[in-house]
Amino acid sequence: MSLISNTEALEAFCERQKGADFVTVDTEFMRETTYWAKLCLVQVGGPDEAVCIDPLAPGINLKPLYNLMNDRSILKVFHAGRQDLEIFFNATAEVPTPVFDTQIAAMVCGFGDQVGYEALVARLAGANLDKSQRFTDWAQRPLTERQIDYALGDVTHLRKVYLALKARLEKTGRASWIDEEDAVLSRPETYKVDPREMWRRLRARTRAPRMLAVLRELAAWRELTAQAMDVPRQRVAKDDAILELAASMPVTVDDIKRSRLAKPLASGKVVEGVLGAVAKGRAVPDADCPRLERDDSWDNQAPRAVTELLKLLLKARSEEYDVAQRLIATSDDVDAIALSDTADVSALQGWRRELFGEDALKLKHGKLAIGLSANGKRVEVFER
Repeated sequence: MSLISNTEALEAFCERQKGADFVTVDTEFMRETTYWAKLCLVQVGGPDEAVCIDPLAPGINLKPLYNLMNDRSILKVFHAGRQDLEIFFNATAEVPTPVFDTQIAAMVCGFGDQVGYEALVARLAGANLDKSQRFTDWAQRPLTERQIDYALGDVTHLRKVYLALKARLEKTGRASWIDEEDAVLSRPETYKVDPREMWRRLRARTRAPRMLAVLRELAAWRELTAQAMDVPRQRVAKDDAILELAASMPVTVDDIKRSRLAKPLASGKVVEGVLGAVAKGRAVPDADCPRLERDDSWDNQAPRAVTELLKLLLKARSEEYDVAQRLIATSDDVDAIALSDTADVSALQGWRRELFGEDALKLKHGKLAIGLSANGKRVEVFER
């Protein structure tokens, strides 16, 4: 079994990877009952060997691994690596760089919007993965040989997947298309959580600035409390309870008890925090209350027919160039283009503008038309 459980063996392995063009990386972690992901296993595949590293082994120092991840001369290859990278960032305050995400690359190479690792391995590495350990308890020790073999498969096959995708990108001249997405993964800002911005994730059914001010304070309190207690934020307070508290703005414990959704918070250890957050939100000066930037009034919405036509163009371009729709433009991008020719969206920049954005503007202004091919099996775009 290729399991590293002491610092000396880890140092030796990382030393052997120096000079490698790339290493493949994956992690196994648990997060069901904690706020912070509990790292249980790290798999790294070098040019000639692959190992599992046990971060839970007594006395092990992971600094050699972190140094390897931060070596800018070595490309780190992940599949759907955002959560893996977040773990490294939270542990070291640095993001491994440079990185290559095979899920993003697969979207450029025609494998769909969110292709799974198992499907990529089957198509590009010609192997079938054993997924019997998918829901195993990675925190339990000792690890079995079957668990380790399963975990190693996530980085050994990833070598072939990476090389195949890299060759496709170079052949089609699309290697630069994924630079922007991989750059986002390498930015610390991607993984920093601002508690005072968490209110934006909640679907408030109001635009009242005062309620939004209270909601902002409650959401920030919940996030900081969850971090301090190391529990999922929903364990501190449910979303519905936070929204109800923002709407009712309780002043006393009895006020909280009158709410069916928030009542459980009235008898817990967090009640003082709840009332404190509400009071803080109520005290925010009117001029400093948050306001939602986007206006959802009908006067500021693009006609639905326009957005649907642009989405049809997006689908046609996606099929024509064999690139995932979601990578070319999001629904929000399409809505923004329908409203403004100068919308600040990725779909109107770089290769995306060439592929879709320019034609989207032409279609919007009646310079292009969409129809079916003669056999009725393909959507065609043509000049008017």
